[in-house]
Amino acid sequence: MAANGNGEVAVNGNGAAAARKQKGTLPSITTSDKHHHEVCHDMSAPTVKAQTIDELHSLQKKKSAPNTPIKGIQGTFAALPEEERQKQQLQSISASLASLTRGSGPKVVKGDPANKSQTNQKVHQHHVAAPTISASDSSLKFTHVLYNLSPAELYEQAIHYEKGSFITSTGALATLSGAKTGRAPRDKRVVKDDVTGKELWWGKGSPNIEMDEQTFLVNRERAVDYLNSLDKVFVNDQFLNWDPENRIKVRIVSARAYHSLFMHNMCIRPTPEELEEFGTPDFTIYNAGQFPCNRYTHYMTSSTSIDLNLARSEMVILGTQYAGEMKKGLFSVMHYLMPKRRILSLHSGCNMGKDGDVALFFGLSGTGKTTLSTDPNRYLIGDDEHCWTETGVSNIEGGCYAKCIDLSREKEPDIWNAIKFGTVLENVVFEEHTREVDYADKSVTENTRASYPIEYIPNAKIPCVGPHPKNVILLACDAFGVLPPVSKLNLAQTMYHFISGYTALVAGTEEGVKEPRATFSACFGAAFIMMHPTKYAAMLAEKMLKHGATGWLVNTGWSGGSYGSGSRIKLAYTRKIIDAIHSGSLLKAEYRKTEVFGLEIPTEVEGVPSEILDPVNTWPNKLGYNDTLMKLAGLFKNNFETFTDHKIGKDNELTEEILAAGPNF
Repeated sequence: MAANGNGEVAVNGNGAAAARKQKGTLPSITTSDKHHHEVCHDMSAPTVKAQTIDELHSLQKKKSAPNTPIKGIQGTFAALPEEERQKQQLQSISASLASLTRGSGPKVVKGDPANKSQTNQKVHQHHVAAPTISASDSSLKFTHVLYNLSPAELYEQAIHYEKGSFITSTGALATLSGAKTGRAPRDKRVVKDDVTGKELWWGKGSPNIEMDEQTFLVNRERAVDYLNSLDKVFVNDQFLNWDPENRIKVRIVSARAYHSLFMHNMCIRPTPEELEEFGTPDFTIYNAGQFPCNRYTHYMTSSTSIDLNLARSEMVILGTQYAGEMKKGLFSVMHYLMPKRRILSLHSGCNMGKDGDVALFFGLSGTGKTTLSTDPNRYLIGDDEHCWTETGVSNIEGGCYAKCIDLSREKEPDIWNAIKFGTVLENVVFEEHTREVDYADKSVTENTRASYPIEYIPNAKIPCVGPHPKNVILLACDAFGVLPPVSKLNLAQTMYHFISGYTALVAGTEEGVKEPRATFSACFGAAFIMMHPTKYAAMLAEKMLKHGATGWLVNTGWSGGSYGSGSRIKLAYTRKIIDAIHSGSLLKAEYRKTEVFGLEIPTEVEGVPSEILDPVNTWPNKLGYNDTLMKLAGLFKNNFETFTDHKIGKDNELTEEILAAGPNF
């Protein structure tokens, strides 16, 4: 130790450090160094290797090294020159955003325009064969491309630039979808041309609303012009279908970080190596949902339009920011592409037992599809969209899109725990200070949703593929109370009830109306199918027959009377039924046939009271049961008339078999 000129003691050397440690004192500050002109310096800790704040910030972010494999080199990936890699990627994106009436795509550059360190990159432009026209302001600017950003980067973009974006108490990103809080099926259109005019389902009962090629191009130009007018756009390059032999490359161009994060979760996320070799996408979405369509354009009936052009492999979104339009739009595309490859696309949940037995769950909203397919004792392959190929089943998506209304930890622990960093929460309400979400609050909408990667579910099977299904379970929430809790179906009955897609909803009670309302949705997903329902039903029957799968109809609705007089079948009983299906014990039970619907019902199921297995036993009013049974049978027959004009099978035999499998008066 030595005294300095100010009467202070400067401590230097290892002995001094040991003395400090021994005495437990704080490190001393020295001002005695003559070379630093009496400026105080803390000599006890190392300093950063930066001279300015900007330089310090630049050290904080570690750049990702490119890892494009060089052919012929084994082992560690060798990188292409950065400039060449960027050039190829940006030229592809410029081509996607190219206007069809101008001579080139937009000038694009990677990075956030707010980040000055990224503005000196090379600008790339894609040239297309088009009439030469005079230059426009848009051709003089360049668009920043935010390419396959991570969830953390997308959080920053959303919170900084998108009003209504917040981090909740569990780390999820809460955001708003604007005026539209659900899909707009009446504004979804498909280009009808010489090919799709013959292949797709048109007319009565069909979800496909036609538009012509010219109108699509008008809307495409409007969307592309809007996206190119922005300072930055988000671009996601991802995959659909976990089956590597049949996966589809998709590109999503959007204006919101919310949309980019949503699709990051819902599509299959490529590895860095796959991304480097992504190339040209098989299908492209132009999401300009913040910008309306032109109401004076032919076919437009509102400011919203969701347009599919299967020949161009493109989808355009105008006038709606609801992210679910992208998810279900791609599902419609898969309903077209996969059957052409002899692959059955399915709107179903799917899980697998520890012995490899796979079950498919079909069901409309409120039937318990998510609850019953998410089983802690079984692996989750997927919750919503699947393909059945020659080798087995595969999930189409890379994430889950769960309803959040009235969500609780007790009822849905897996979904509850999945709502964490990386999850998108749509239209939920949260406490202003704590950011705790109130899942019972319907102030914005009842259709609150959570989008998260499938690996957020603890028992998810990764990769999301499995062997051929052993059981095909059709779920119905029968509020009329006349369908049995479980029925074993033959092949024709499975096709009949698959095409019907029945459940029953309870009507609103504003005027005291409590009468159940039947709902039919072909193939349990009529809004998304592209071809006639019998096409999918025939493929389902073929695969079930080939691989020995059994069909089941499970009623999760009412027993002992209709809604208002009877009671909901206990979830514990339904779970016992599903367990018996999985174990194979229900195949060994004794069965007897019901009247009218001709359903095979077991006389006994372990853990389920035998008296409820035949619904007539639970009704105190037998006459009322018969009247209600005949009423529901009539609704089934009236609904099925839509499909009777479509002939399938040799000499129309299959059509006759399906019709005979329906209610028999």
